[in-house]
Amino acid sequence: MTQLERFQRDGFLILEGFSSDSECDALMTRAAELSTGFDYTGHPSVFQTSEQTRTSDDYFLESGGRVSFFFEKDAFTAHGKLKNTIELSLNKIGHALHDLDPVYNNFSRSPQMKRLAAELCIADSLLIQSMHIFKHVEIGGVVDVHQDSTFLYTEPLSCVGFWFALEDATIDNGCLWAKPGGHQTALRSWFRRKDTGGTEFTIFDASPIDMTEMIPLEVKKGTCIVLDGLVPHYSLPNTSSKSRRAYTVHTISRDARYPMEN
Repeated sequence: MTQLERFQRDGFLILEGFSSDSECDALMTRAAELSTGFDYTGHPSVFQTSEQTRTSDDYFLESGGRVSFFFEKDAFTAHGKLKNTIELSLNKIGHALHDLDPVYNNFSRSPQMKRLAAELCIADSLLIQSMHIFKHVEIGGVVDVHQDSTFLYTEPLSCVGFWFALEDATIDNGCLWAKPGGHQTALRSWFRRKDTGGTEFTIFDASPIDMTEMIPLEVKKGTCIVLDGLVPHYSLPNTSSKSRRAYTVHTISRDARYPMEN
């Protein structure tokens, strides 16, 4: 069975040894450099006023073309001071690393990525979003079950995600969970901009996602997991003594309509 056939059957594809240790280490080193060089003064997460929701929404919505920093919940004290070092306080960095940072650009557009895209028949796709996810020891939080096409909606649906394990991912430190064949379902919702500002979910199907038969995707450092935009997936908290850093890239078809409301 070809990689494309396995991907079409399961809705995800696990490719062990896709990236070398040195390639993974280069991204983690670069994330540390970006983190320590970031001045968080005035960051929306620091605000403790009624304006916090609005400023946070604006910061998030403007991050599509920037390298932006997103903190873990409760990373700050009531006085706007970090409880830990900045790198150990961050949830992720996103969402234009693949375009704006040379280290992430080279990784995202590597020869092996181009070969994989060709094998999956998406060689003409566009890189639309990237994230460095930290999942720190004991504080890395839950990522609720979701479909990537909810957040990167196109007409027709075309989102494909590439999730790279920069460290070993286990049940204990919050690996991904997914259901084989779970992509053979409808899109539940669309996360979009409200006309009045901020964001909202447009609901297409209010029925809950079926969580039965979800399996843990425990993988070694250097593994690439390809995810269909419809396959439901999630991760649990990191309750271990080992971090679970990852890098993700999402693509869409260049021929699909990408609504301005995204």
